[in-house]
Parts: sequence; structure tokens; C-alpha cells
Amino acid sequence: MKRFMDEDFLLYSQTAKKLYEIAAEEPIFDFHCHLSPKAIYENEAPRDMAQLWLEGDHYKWRAMRANGIEEDYITGNSSGYEKFKAWAHTLPYCLGNPLYHWSHLELLRFFDIDTPLTPKTADHIWKMANKKICDGGFKPREIIRKFNVKAIFTTDDPVDELIYHRKLAAEKELDVRILPTFRPDKLLSIEKDGFSGYIKKLAETESMQIICMDDLKAVISRRIERFAEAGCVASDHSFSHIPFLRASQREIEDIFKKAMSGEGVTETEADKYKTAVVRFLCREYVKHGMAAQIHIGALRDNSTKMHRILGPDTGFDSINDRPIAQPLSRLLDSLEVEGILPKTVLYVLNPKDNYTVAAMAGNFQTGGQGSRMQFGAAWWMNDHIDGITRHLTDLANLGVLGRFIGMVTDSRSFLSYSRHEYFRRIMCDFIGNLVQTGVYPFDMDILPEIVRGISYRNAKEYFKVI
Repeated sequence: MKRFMDEDFLLYSQTAKKLYEIAAEEPIFDFHCHLSPKAIYENEAPRDMAQLWLEGDHYKWRAMRANGIEEDYITGNSSGYEKFKAWAHTLPYCLGNPLYHWSHLELLRFFDIDTPLTPKTADHIWKMANKKICDGGFKPREIIRKFNVKAIFTTDDPVDELIYHRKLAAEKELDVRILPTFRPDKLLSIEKDGFSGYIKKLAETESMQIICMDDLKAVISRRIERFAEAGCVASDHSFSHIPFLRASQREIEDIFKKAMSGEGVTETEADKYKTAVVRFLCREYVKHGMAAQIHIGALRDNSTKMHRILGPDTGFDSINDRPIAQPLSRLLDSLEVEGILPKTVLYVLNPKDNYTVAAMAGNFQTGGQGSRMQFGAAWWMNDHIDGITRHLTDLANLGVLGRFIGMVTDSRSFLSYSRHEYFRRIMCDFIGNLVQTGVYPFDMDILPEIVRGISYRNAKEYFKVI
């Protein structure tokens, strides 16, 4: 029986072990996460293990609910110790879930704790971890430095004034690039309550009025310029489905004014508006040299009851299954025809769409840069051994795996950097297996280059900020 999470964890061949030694030396380029620039700037130590490990982590919350834990011990007013104990009661039942591996990697890499978390070991681990926290080394910047993170792209709303990004940029001794990402989901969500109020808030950021679509475009253009001035080189979109319905300027204008007056819009009207705005956004991205990251397929806020109680991003999202091939093709083609197709990273939440997107990316590659159209990393509910392996397999089958820009944490937790180790181990085992089975030669001229590229260097070349 193999020891749990030993030094060869997830590495099942000598080639994989050798490749991982190379991958482990590479820094981290985290080009999509939900870390707070305010938290990085203020750099405060966590009060205890519960705040550091459980606060805001809807992955863990979701598992705890499925294990029958009462909400008060998840997001409620119970003490940090009680919430930690509730997690300790849940984790042993998560066999096969990446949370089991992530959690124990975090305990091992951050706290030197190699004891599995169970109800019996919870008190011991709580005391050991909190002593480590009291001893220091767990402020955000210390964690970032410990894991050799060279770049972090946060997720920022267009109305954000980027105050903390500017403060961080002014710190000369900071040895990591912390850059904003333009996330325009709310200005696209014309069908949702609060849209008109959001647009008014957007206008206030530039001391302008937004009465018509031309006004909206003018403000968007100014906001993107502000983001570019703050170092932004990427946008970030989330679509439950890909909108693509062309309409006349007059029709778009009427839809926009209808929504601004407080009237509801149909899904068809919303998709017409979104198509027009996304196409305008991409024109601006190309102008400023920004890449577009597009996350496809999250079906959000499924529980109306819990959304009313807790709000968004609290563990009630799942996978959509709407067709994406035709609208995605038409959208990308319409952009390419007009010369406004930016570098694009396409992520899919539904694994049924892997081949669709991996093949689609190949339609719009151009010379001059390796894989400027990227099939983005296994994301969210695919961020596990099967999902990562399936993604690597599908990308290798239909694309150029050696130009893949690699892993993102997609997390609100500073402890999530251990997920890069998890990914790299799976990636090295995948490549090692190709070598061990004779599918690829044992070429130590090219294999280290490929592993270093996927781990860090391809992203560095793709985004060109370090």
C-alpha cells in the first residue's frame, strides 16, 4: 500500500518524477483569481485557522452542506473553532474529491502537518496550525513570497477605482506584479434587477451621463483606458451561454432604453444587447493590447432561497448544458473579420464542451505567437485529477499542448497556491505516461522546455507583464 501523499504523490513513473523536479522549480503566474488587492495591500495576519482556511471558501461550504452540516456552522455565527470542527467532520467523507487533496496539501505545505484531518485529529491540528499562525509567516505577502508567485491578476469590476492596485504599484520593494482584470459581467447583465442602477454608478465613475448607447460606449472606453493605465492586460467574462444575435443600432438602442427605464427585457433582447457590447469591448481590448478570458457554462444562483439569504458566490452554482458551438463560432468569426479578435482564453465548465472549444480555438489561430487562442485550464468543477487529465488529453488531441499557458487558482484563498503543485504533478504524470508507453520519445532537450512552459513560462510570454 502506497503511503498517503508522499513525495511521489500522483507521480506514477520515473519519467513523471524527473519532470516534476523540473516543474517544481518554476514560479507561479496566477492570471485568474479572486484574491482581494485590498487584503494584499493591508497585509494583515489571519486571526486563526478558520478565517484563513474556511472564510469565503464556497467549495468547502458546498461540501459541508452535502455532509449535513447546519448552515450556522458554515456561514453563520458559530465560532471559528466550531466551523473548523464541522469541516473536520466533513473532510474524511470527501474521498475522491479534490478538496481532500487540496486541504491536505495546504496543511502539509503551509503548516508542516502530515496528519490527515479527522474529528479525532481536529483539536491537535487546530492547535498546531494556530500556533504556526501566531508565530508569523501567514500574511498575504508572506504567502505570495513563499510560493514564488511572480504575477497575480485579480478580478475587478469596471466601477472599481483601483485604489489598492495603484497603492501596490507604488511600492517599489514589491517583487510581484499585481494587476487588475476587467470583469464587465454586471454591465452586460441587462436582464437582471439592478441593471439601471449599476449603469448610473458606472457613469458616476467618470462624472458622465449615460442616456444612450453612445454614452455607454464612451464610458466603457474610458474605464478600459483607466484599467490599462493600471497595468491591466486581460479582461474576464463569465457567460452561462454564449450570446450572439446581431441587431440594428436602433434596436439595440431601444433595448437599452427599455432596461434603463426599469422594464424587463427578454432573453432574445438581452442577447442582442450583449452581442453588441461584447463586440465593442473586444474592439477596445485589441486597441489596448488586452487578452480576453471567457468562462463559459456556469449556471449561477440556482437556489433562490439561499441567494436571498447569503447572496452570490456562496456555493449554489452548477454546470449549464446549453449548446455553444454555433454562437461561439459566429462571435469569434465576426470579430476576426473586422480585425478585433483579441488574444483569447476559452474556459468551459461543462466537460462535454471540451472538444468543441479545443477544436474551435484552432479555427482562429494566427502566426506570430504560439496558441494565441487558448483552451483554458480545467476550471472550477473540473479542477480535479479526472478533469485536469481529460483537459490535457483533449487539448493534446486537438491542439498544441506544449504551448498551453497552464493553471489558474480561480480562488479567494491565499492558501490555494498549493493547487499549482497539484496541477503540475498531474501534468507531469500525464506527460510521463506518454513517454513510458512509447507514445512520445524520452527527449530531455524538449521535455523540460515543455514542462517549464506549461508551468509558468508560456503564461509569461502570453501576457508579457514580467
